[in-house]
Amino acid sequence: MRRICVFSGSSTGTNAAHRRTTIALAQVLAARRLELVYGGGCVGLMGVLADAMLAAGGRVIGVIPRTLMQREVGHRGLTELKVVEMFEALTWAQLGVHSHPCGVLNSDGFFDALFAYLDRAVAEGFVRAEHRTMWLADDDPGRLLDRFADYRAPVIEKWLASDRRP
Repeated sequence: MRRICVFSGSSTGTNAAHRRTTIALAQVLAARRLELVYGGGCVGLMGVLADAMLAAGGRVIGVIPRTLMQREVGHRGLTELKVVEMFEALTWAQLGVHSHPCGVLNSDGFFDALFAYLDRAVAEGFVRAEHRTMWLADDDPGRLLDRFADYRAPVIEKWLASDRRP
């Protein structure tokens, strides 16, 4: 593992724990000499993450949609900045385009409701259980990175339901 892609907020929110966790993540990434790939913004937790990573001597690659770059929210002090169109990393994993883990740093239980939703979607047949296992979560940056390193993508032959009608 050489790089970690982090999806983060364009706001810092009202809970200071999220800012502290973001800075801790940057410090762990830099200490492990992992490069950061993130949304490319200079605002919110994205900006906090990039700034903390750069301050720790880390390498930061921003990937930002053209429309946001045009609105001047792109971070101009990064190691590298790529201006692109939007994409869906988890959908690509489900389609087999890539086999990298997708996960969240669940600071102060912020994403608990998302995981409850995903579990319900599995229970009601909208998401396959194998796809649900693609989402990793932890509240500790080091443990989350360890889980990423240990991740093995599930082998799924077909992602569409067999009862699909034209």
